[in-house]
Amino acid sequence: MSGFLGYCVAILVSLALHLGLIAVLFVGWQPEATKVMIQPQYIEATLVELAPKKKAVPKSKPQQPKVDKAKQQREAKQRQEKKRQQKLAADKRAQEKKREQERAERQRLEALRLAEEQRLRDQQEAERKRIESEFAEALAAEQADINAQEDERVANSYRQLIQQRLSQNWSRPPSARLGMETLIRIRLVPTGRIVGVTILASSGDTAFDRSVEQAALKVEQFIELQGMDAELFERKFRQVDVAFSPEDLRL
Repeated sequence: MSGFLGYCVAILVSLALHLGLIAVLFVGWQPEATKVMIQPQYIEATLVELAPKKKAVPKSKPQQPKVDKAKQQREAKQRQEKKRQQKLAADKRAQEKKREQERAERQRLEALRLAEEQRLRDQQEAERKRIESEFAEALAAEQADINAQEDERVANSYRQLIQQRLSQNWSRPPSARLGMETLIRIRLVPTGRIVGVTILASSGDTAFDRSVEQAALKVEQFIELQGMDAELFERKFRQVDVAFSPEDLRL
């Protein structure tokens, strides 16, 4: 700013000199013959001091309310305590959840153990029943075999009785020859009475066949069969087939 003012002052001085020179020329002023040296005048430049700028006064901030440090400390402690309580609650929930999971796992394992024990018990019970059933079947089969043997022994004794009685009542005809055979079926009732005689296979000789039929009819009744077991009678003596031949009489 001071340089610009100095420049303006120099221009004004130069204009004044030129105006003076022009005035002398117009009035006919003659200069002396002497040589005059015109030296340029030096313009003393002075710094123009500007008025100092006014410093901007910062706007005053609104007065902050007085901070209650004790209150802030209490609030900070309350926040910390709240966080601590929240963490404790979260930890407690996590522990409860873990305990619940462990309890559920124990229950699951216990259920598996009980199921396995029950499976083993059922398996053992099934095996025991199988063994008992096989043993009972073996006993029943053995008893059935014994009963069958006994029935056959008793039946044989009755067959011998029937054979003896029929043989006693059979009169062989004169036409009987070796090789002849007549097969008859005798139907009986539980009292031992004969209720029917049927020739199943003829010998080819009428007199021989008739003699066989008459031998059965003469017996009429086998009284000894009355003491026979009813089941045995039904199985073996409801119908009795007897073969007659000159050599032998076979049941």
